[in-house]
Amino acid sequence: AVDVLMGTRGAIRSCVPPECGKAIALPVSSGSSMLNDDLSHEIIAVDMEDSIRMNADCIAVQTFIGADGQLSSIENLSKCINAGMRYSIPVLGVVAVGKDMERTDRFFKLATRIVAEMGANIIKTYYCDNFEEIVAACPVPIVVAGGKKLPEREALTLAYNSIAGGAAGLDMGRNIFQSENSLEMALAIRKIVHEGFTDKEAWEFFQDAIKV
Repeated sequence: AVDVLMGTRGAIRSCVPPECGKAIALPVSSGSSMLNDDLSHEIIAVDMEDSIRMNADCIAVQTFIGADGQLSSIENLSKCINAGMRYSIPVLGVVAVGKDMERTDRFFKLATRIVAEMGANIIKTYYCDNFEEIVAACPVPIVVAGGKKLPEREALTLAYNSIAGGAAGLDMGRNIFQSENSLEMALAIRKIVHEGFTDKEAWEFFQDAIKV
């Protein structure tokens, strides 16, 4: 149902069988937790050699534009992009947002542009007002993060609005694996991404699927 699995090194090794044929997006930056007031200080926790051993199809690095840890996060991104260029592994630059930061279109336009100009091959960010402008200003594809768990109908609307606004894909996370009908939810989102379904059509598909 999904094209790519994104998970930490430990989760992928523990939970995904080696024969799984899905592409792997491997987060390589880490160091913060919900116990920290400031989440913006991270290190590179997975080196390129282990990313290759994990058979990662791309690596993901969080950036914290405008936060206290901006400089170190950009340094992390730069190092991973340089290593990715050497080994032909693309880098997904994640635009993380501090809990006290406003999620405005102006912020996302600036942050996605900075990460793209650093050399990231793909950007992951959040959907916001005037999303089409963020996509137009960014020279590489944007994938939209699902964020917090939403009711299924709202999550499908988020998915549709993101794709209609120019997103190249979706990373829906909790809106799939925390759903009571995770497989059907993944299939409904796939309909939006790959088959041009509207959120209404995807919702009807989802409702029909869970009745079977």
